[in-house]
Amino acid sequence: MKKIINIKNLYVFICLLSLFSILSALYIEYVLGAMPCKLCIYQRIPYLLAIFISIIGYIFLDQKLWLYIILLIFFSSFILAGYHSGIENSIFAEFKGCNSDNINLLNKEQILNSFDEIMPNCKDVKFRILGFSLATLNMFISLIITIISILLIKTYENK
Repeated sequence: MKKIINIKNLYVFICLLSLFSILSALYIEYVLGAMPCKLCIYQRIPYLLAIFISIIGYIFLDQKLWLYIILLIFFSSFILAGYHSGIENSIFAEFKGCNSDNINLLNKEQILNSFDEIMPNCKDVKFRILGFSLATLNMFISLIITIISILLIKTYENK
């Protein structure tokens, strides 16, 4: 019975953490005015998925499938956040989607309209908490949840 309580608590924790993360990102973007890059937007997707999966996992506790899905979601989030953090720290080169493509525009109207659509480069850190970029914090959070998920899966399979 103890494993079910731990798994149940994990789902509640993941759901609340994911809600907090999404709401914080929206607050930073719309209230504080720190525009996200494309990778920042992509990093929200695992948290949205985690909200739904944690609710389903909470309802259907007997299936360890939901734990594996949470593991996959946050391992993917760890990889994506690690890549973004690596770009910010010049470990990796930016992928083409991170750069604005205004040089290829030909007429003045297209150029003026493109200024409204320009997203920051992925290497530019617009917001920090305790000296860490949001991508770096996301990487740490995703790693911790990945490790917890692995430990719970091992516990679940050993019993």
